[in-house]
Amino acid sequence: MATNKAFMRLYLGLVHFPVYNKNGDTIASAVTTLDIHDISRVARTYGSRGFFVVTPLEDQKRLVEKIKGHWTGGYGACYNPHRKEALELVQVVDSLEQVRDEIRKREDEAPIFIATDASKESGRIIGYDKAREILKQDRPVYLYFGTAWGLHKSILEEADYVLEPIYGPTKYNHLSVRAAASIIVDRLVAK
Repeated sequence: MATNKAFMRLYLGLVHFPVYNKNGDTIASAVTTLDIHDISRVARTYGSRGFFVVTPLEDQKRLVEKIKGHWTGGYGACYNPHRKEALELVQVVDSLEQVRDEIRKREDEAPIFIATDASKESGRIIGYDKAREILKQDRPVYLYFGTAWGLHKSILEEADYVLEPIYGPTKYNHLSVRAAASIIVDRLVAK
């Protein structure tokens, strides 16, 4: 299925700070290489214009750039050109403010921020139908995911909207962020 042109202003993001650990403390989580590979491939498959990895940690930024560099230049790019296409979408930034500024530069308007959250406690929750309507408005949209035990409350409050959680047929609700990103983007774009 070809991606609908209305979805071509979608950007994806993975936020590593501020997020919570399992004890509820505010932390900066470590980058997971599989997340970078898999979410960039989701972004490329569904026609996203970019994939922003948000971390203020210098060592983690270097790791993301090393992963990206390996697959977008030299041997990695020749060995797997499909992965090169996906990882070319990756950009590492310090903050959501930098994401907003970068998308504004690219699109000549500020993006709509839609956060994801696995809990049911967030305000401004919208369903998938409403999120698809927003995507069809031909405005840039930044859809972002949290790492560790979820986005910090302040990040959820900054969002224009918070997408409802993924509900399965059981009470278990602890998907990897790569799995959640795949499911959510498919639900939003493929319908």
